[in-house]
Amino acid sequence: MARKPARMWRRVKRPYTRTEYIDGAPGTRIKMFDMGNLQADFPVMLTLVAKDAVQIRDNALEAARVIANKFIAKSAGSSNYKLKVRIFPHQVLREHKMAVGAGADRVSQGMRAAYGRPVGRAAQVKPGTKLMSIWVKPEHFDFAKEAFRRASMKLPTDTKIIIEKGAELLKGKI
Repeated sequence: MARKPARMWRRVKRPYTRTEYIDGAPGTRIKMFDMGNLQADFPVMLTLVAKDAVQIRDNALEAARVIANKFIAKSAGSSNYKLKVRIFPHQVLREHKMAVGAGADRVSQGMRAAYGRPVGRAAQVKPGTKLMSIWVKPEHFDFAKEAFRRASMKLPTDTKIIIEKGAELLKGKI
């Protein structure tokens, strides 16, 4: 059966996170949370921040992580940045799969016991939540900004980019 569209999961609901009580709770699709050169110290830090209260599915977070990491690694070099995903998808998403099609009325039980089965995970985000951070050298600031712009296209909410550290080093670039 086809997956339901992602817009069905945007609304923030009551948290459903206790995986020890959920049979068949899926794992997260995010492969890595820290990428790049983890030992180096970079003077400039940019953060991608959510503007709305929303649930972000784990596959959207993974897509944003992949595109940001790929762009910054290609543009600045793999040893000239550090990227961190700052949220974790704790929320378990449930779906009531009804039989659809001709003759389904004999098979389906309708809305009886419609609690739903676990189908995915999401992160519940409030306005101002930090989604991702990237640390770079001042000469790679524009690449980091473009990486976050591309990553924000994959997320279901409006975002903004904040310079948390090193704004004084970026005179004329901001």
